Amino acid sequence: MSVQLNWLRTFVTVYRLGSFTKAAHRLGISQPAVTHQIRHLEKEMGRPLFERLPHGAQPTAAADGLLREVQGPVDALGQAVARSLGKEVVHRPLYVGGPVELVTTRLIPSVSDLVAEGTQFRFRFGLAEDLLADLSAGELDLVLSTIRPRSRGIRATPLVDEEFVLLASAELAARLPLDRLAAEGPAVLADVPLVSYAESLPIIRRYWRTVFDTVPAVTPTLVVPDLRGALAAVRSSAGISVLPSYLCAEELAAGEVVPLLQPEVPPINTFYLAVRQDELPHPLLTLLHGHLLMKGQLWS
Repeated sequence: MSVQLNWLRTFVTVYRLGSFTKAAHRLGISQPAVTHQIRHLEKEMGRPLFERLPHGAQPTAAADGLLREVQGPVDALGQAVARSLGKEVVHRPLYVGGPVELVTTRLIPSVSDLVAEGTQFRFRFGLAEDLLADLSAGELDLVLSTIRPRSRGIRATPLVDEEFVLLASAELAARLPLDRLAAEGPAVLADVPLVSYAESLPIIRRYWRTVFDTVPAVTPTLVVPDLRGALAAVRSSAGISVLPSYLCAEELAAGEVVPLLQPEVPPINTFYLAVRQDELPHPLLTLLHGHLLMKGQLWS
């Protein structure tokens, strides 16, 4: 048996709405038909896609992966059919929120082709909790969130993992006792200036706990409330820092900054695409959501 297109459309709808019943209503078919299609798809996949709950359906990790692969093509095909039928697409700006560094370095370049096709955007920067509150209030259409939303009515799809790297400039790294770092831990870096984007050392603290099994007992020498500024400080040998690899990929490739350690399991953080559960049928938002799932695979 080969996978049928309507199974994938049904799968995407169930994933978005979190319910077999709501998906059946949205698609205009019976709930047994939805269940039948999902079961056939699960059989072809060789793994479950949803955990059936008393009041909905929880996607599995396999479902997250499949959605990243098929949502864009399914949505694009739906858009093509709608255009061929002469259905008018509502043109209004899409309001998108996220962390300033990821939005400016990855998201905006990824939607330039949509802009060329006429899609309008309004971006808002801020902390994940504040942006998710704005999403719930209807002030934003989509949030690129650094935390998994737990609010009722918000659907979150894993987008990409960011990997954290302990960095210094090549010049500064040459003066550090890196041969002792893995064995003796961060104590060998006690006298090295530390660059952070907040006094509480949130990223550095996570790295220290994951890699060194301890917490940093130091005060940052330089606090820059923008990761791009922290990278500039590291690149100029002002100190060392822990930064996401996507942000410094070009500097790493050019040798301007170097990793001080190569842990077997580097700390990571997952970004999520968050939308209100009933908003994805908006054609432009649907298109953006699928577009980012495809483009996001190239960000890391």
